[in-house]
This record gives sequence, C-alpha cells and structure tokens, in this order.
Amino acid sequence: MATLIAPNHHSPQEDAEALRKSFEGWGTDEKTIITILGHRTVHQRQQIRRAYEEIYQEDLVKRLESEIKGDFERAVYRWVLEPADRDAVLANVTIKSGKNYNVIVEISTILSPEELLAVRRAYLHRYKHSLEEDLAAHTTGHLRQLLVGLVTSFRYVGDEINPKLAQNEAEILHDAVKEKKGSYEEAIRVLTTRSKTQLVATFNRYREIHGTSISKKLVDEGSDEFQKALYTTIRTINDHVKYYEKVVRNAIKKLGTDEDAVTRVVVSRAEKDLKIISEVYYKRNSVLLEHAIAKETSGDYKKFLLTLLGKED
Repeated sequence: MATLIAPNHHSPQEDAEALRKSFEGWGTDEKTIITILGHRTVHQRQQIRRAYEEIYQEDLVKRLESEIKGDFERAVYRWVLEPADRDAVLANVTIKSGKNYNVIVEISTILSPEELLAVRRAYLHRYKHSLEEDLAAHTTGHLRQLLVGLVTSFRYVGDEINPKLAQNEAEILHDAVKEKKGSYEEAIRVLTTRSKTQLVATFNRYREIHGTSISKKLVDEGSDEFQKALYTTIRTINDHVKYYEKVVRNAIKKLGTDEDAVTRVVVSRAEKDLKIISEVYYKRNSVLLEHAIAKETSGDYKKFLLTLLGKED
C-alpha cells in the first residue's frame, strides 16, 4: 500500500515549464518542486524528465542538483531517478564506502528477480562495471560469497515448497549460524538460491524445532560485516516490512538522525508499501511515523518526506 498521492492526469510539459520557472529569478522556489515532484508517480516523473529535456535541452536531474542542497537534494535526486537506476546508485555508494552492506542485501532480497536484473543492467550502464564485479573487488571471504551470490540470484517466485527440504536446511542453517560448527558455504548456498517462499518455510521449521527465530541473538556488538549481512538477509527475506520499520526506528533513535536511512526507506517504499511500514511503526512505537520524522527533520527536506508519506506539513 503506497502513501504517494498523485493525480491520474497531468501534463508533463506544464510540469516541466513550472519547474523551469521555479529555478529562475532570485532563489529557487522549493515549494513548487515539492508540490510537483512529490505528487507524481514513477511513470509521471520520467515523462516530466523527458519533456524538460525536449523543451530546454537540459537534464532535469542535473539542474535540480545545482538548485537545491543537502538532505533535500539527495532525497529529490533519488526520487526523480528511475527505481533501478536509484538502486544502482545506492549500491555503488555502499561499495565505495566499504560499509553498511545492508543496502546491497535489501536490494538483492526484497526486489523481485526481474527488478534485481534491472538494477544490474542499470549499474552496468552507469558505471561500466558489473555490480558483481565491483562487489567481488571490494569484499573478501564469506562476505564476498554471500553478496555476490545474492545479487546474481534469480529466484523462483511461486508458492511451491518442499517440507522435507525445509527440515534439512533448517538444520544446515542451525549448524552454521548458531552452532558455528557447520559450513558457512552451505548456509550461503541455501540463502542465495532458494525461493523466498521456501526460505520462509525453512525459517518457520527452524522456529518449530529450536523454539526461537533463527535471527534471534545472531548479531551482537562484536559481529563482523559478514555476520551482519547474514542477519539482514534472513530478516529481509522473512519479513521486509518489519525490517524496514526497524531501519527507520534505529535511524530516528540515533544521537543525530541517520537521514540517509530515513530517505532510503521513504523514497524507495512510497509507491509500494510505506503505508504498511507506517502502520507497523505505529504499533511498535505508539507514535505516527510522520510525527517521528517531522520531529527529527526540518525545512524543505521535512516537507518533501511528509509529502511522500501522504501528509502535508
């Protein structure tokens, strides 16, 4: 369930002209940028980009980058990009930073196989390297095996499950992840090749056998990047809505809000399931997500996020 509120009909040419006008004169008219772009679907935003380029022979994205700054600029930039291109940018930023590989896990486990393939194509087009090539060059060992396996996976998306396989692989995961006496390679094989439906059946069987969820106490302060990525893989496959709720909660709870994480969740889920994430957030925290975000952000950045949440400031 999306939170984005967009008109059924709009004129890309009129929107492009209004945006151009907002850039002219003394100072940028940020309100117009938010009003237009914050109320357009992905298809409508791409129409505006094409119309703007046809009329003004200028890339709207580059013009926006020069007109607005800071967290507001990053949020608008990521919103205007096509989803696959946006995820390619997020993946590249993660690889270059060498930390928070959770973003790679999110992209490769939450998206559908076709969407993930589109991200890989977009990455190759933008950076002239494959996503798996860059990941392999910047990681080692089990972390490399897991991440490369995830981004190159093309999972079956049907509802069929094999109960016996779920039983066997619940024990493989238990030995590797909990007891640390099995093979991480086997655990990686299971997590990177099985369908999400099969894996959820495996996680449920694990809970039935061992009386606790597989992710319980999987990571602690001493966990390395591989263990964190393994934990995130299980969380995102098992219930990505609860995972995203926790991402936002942790981002807001931090001493100094993690704006990048907040932006990532709001921008990437506003047209998908942000309403459900917001409902889970409220149940977990007894605070409306828009109120929590409004309290921790400010200015045009706050107004833009609230617009994507379907709430005007």
